[in-house]
Amino acid sequence: MVAKRGRQAKLEARVAELSAALEQARAASSALRKVGMAVGTSSSLDDLLQLIVQTTTEVLHAERATLYMLEGSKLVSRIKIGEGLKTIEVELGQGIAGHVALSGKSIRAGDAYRHARFDRSWDKQSGYRTRSILAVPIKDPNGETIGVMQVLNKLGPDGKKQVFTPYDTQLLTALAAQAAVSIDKESLFGRLLANNKKLAKTTKRLKRTLRDLELLYELETAMGRAETLPELARRVITKVGEACKAAAGALLHQAQDGELTLYVVNLKRAKLVREVIVQPGEGIAGRAMQHKLLRIDDPKLVRDPERVRELLGINVRSAIAAPLQTGEGPAAGALALYNHRSRQPSRFSKEDAYLLRLVSANVSTELRRLHARQLRERAERMESIGRLLSGVMHDLRTPLTVISGFVQLMQTATSEGKRLEYGQTIMEQFQLIGAMQRDLLAYARGETTLLVRKVYLGKFFDDLQRQFEPEASVHNITLRVELGERGVAFFDEPKLARALQNLVQNAIEAMVDKGGALALSCRRDDEDLIISVADTGRGIPKTIRSKLFKPFVTAGKKTGTGLGLANVKKIVEQHGGSVDVQSSRSGTCFTVRLPLAMRPHSLRPPG
Repeated sequence: MVAKRGRQAKLEARVAELSAALEQARAASSALRKVGMAVGTSSSLDDLLQLIVQTTTEVLHAERATLYMLEGSKLVSRIKIGEGLKTIEVELGQGIAGHVALSGKSIRAGDAYRHARFDRSWDKQSGYRTRSILAVPIKDPNGETIGVMQVLNKLGPDGKKQVFTPYDTQLLTALAAQAAVSIDKESLFGRLLANNKKLAKTTKRLKRTLRDLELLYELETAMGRAETLPELARRVITKVGEACKAAAGALLHQAQDGELTLYVVNLKRAKLVREVIVQPGEGIAGRAMQHKLLRIDDPKLVRDPERVRELLGINVRSAIAAPLQTGEGPAAGALALYNHRSRQPSRFSKEDAYLLRLVSANVSTELRRLHARQLRERAERMESIGRLLSGVMHDLRTPLTVISGFVQLMQTATSEGKRLEYGQTIMEQFQLIGAMQRDLLAYARGETTLLVRKVYLGKFFDDLQRQFEPEASVHNITLRVELGERGVAFFDEPKLARALQNLVQNAIEAMVDKGGALALSCRRDDEDLIISVADTGRGIPKTIRSKLFKPFVTAGKKTGTGLGLANVKKIVEQHGGSVDVQSSRSGTCFTVRLPLAMRPHSLRPPG
């Protein structure tokens, strides 16, 4: 009977032991599941580690639990449950936790004070009494130790002191693995966030760089089309003002003589450029030119004069201005913008300041380039005028000499017939001077207006024949007019007559020494009118054939300005036609082709 009761007691004790183990296993399983779910859903490492430490304390029935993270050569506690200091630092190899971190192996001690690795200094410092201790390493996926999980003083369900078991070591190792997963996840997530932020910054920087490059390209293109300083200022202010969302802008330019001109544009009326003379250092643009970039948000500090504010046409609340300079040299002026349109208050940002600095060098370079181009064009015009006047004076000398000689002969002539003959010669020289004058004025004025009317071709060419036949006869030249088309055509009669007179006069002059034949013909070729002037003269020198229709090109004629053929080409092209030439030692032929489709009207061809 006693034996039976003994077996019964043992069985009940075994059942109680298994029930306790089962309950502990369920608690451990629940704890691991709870931590695992948290690892999958939470993004806060501190929250996860706090949960792991709390769960560890509860499941292992410990008084305290501490999680150390390896930071350099030290272990630093991130989360701690219970009373005591908020931060614990342990050197590698110091105490049980330090040895676990160094060796990567777990340590379980039923009596901490008897363990050779235990450091009692912490207990002395904190007043806590450590009895039992269990510490396991926290390892990353590569097997490297990154921290330590440590629990102190295990208690039984009845509150009595107990020691940690091998099963507790397994359970703590599993929880440490969950902590490692949490840390690795947080590390990956942190790196991902850092990379995303870096990528976002890089993308933003690239977009800004692309925008800046596009602006510089558009600005260079726009500035390259500007022919005058006001037009350049308008294009610059418009482009940069739109990029910075400004309400108005101004470009300050210093001329070679030191005069400062401010060009002002209101972006609502961007085609209108106003200008005003300012004094050195006057207004924000003047101060920026003398010093550096200015960004002002207080309207009282902008200090633009009243006449400038009136031209801006806005109530200035803020402004930004940058000097126009390249390198360390003096500024050529300044660029200013007023009132950011999309910000309240309407302030300009650091990005606007950067953009203004970026374009200022390009604008400065373009200002200098425009100035150099204007100086070059002015020099070329002066050279052209000088060459023109030189040619005119040279050309006038011959007819004036002839006139002077015949005037002297008239004074001594006793015969009325002789005086009439001398007078006719003098009149011819005056007509020649008049023709020179007309060519010169036509070239200088750049006349482009045509008055197209119906012209009877028979009468038109008869007039030309009567005009040149006497002169041709004097020089032993046979003038022949051949009309294959005697109907009507539409063109500016005086201008085309002048063009043909130039060609006929040139043909006569080419044969004046030896005589010859001159043929003036007109025919129809489909929808075009073909007019030819052919001579049997000495031909055009090869040296000038390629540039024959350019101004001031002449074959050395005594009475030529070099403008006759240039005007012929201009008149024919104004009619929508073309002029060609064929020349050899046996003669020259000019062919004018005009469209017959023209109708009576006034024309001003493009250009």
